[in-house]
Amino acid sequence: MNLTDPPSPCTGVCQIDPGSALCRGCHRTIDEIVAWPTASAPRKQVILNAVAARQSESVRSI
Repeated sequence: MNLTDPPSPCTGVCQIDPGSALCRGCHRTIDEIVAWPTASAPRKQVILNAVAARQSESVRSI
């Protein structure tokens, strides 16, 4: 990670929900989790934006 890379959204709760195919901890897809270590800073930001949208949707559905 360099100084411009955003931090990983990993929470240490690494379980894929079979219904949504998202990690229960960080709300990323398996593809996003695998891509994270080598993703560019802009790609990481795209992933973080998608995670934020998923978290927001998750909260609204409660």
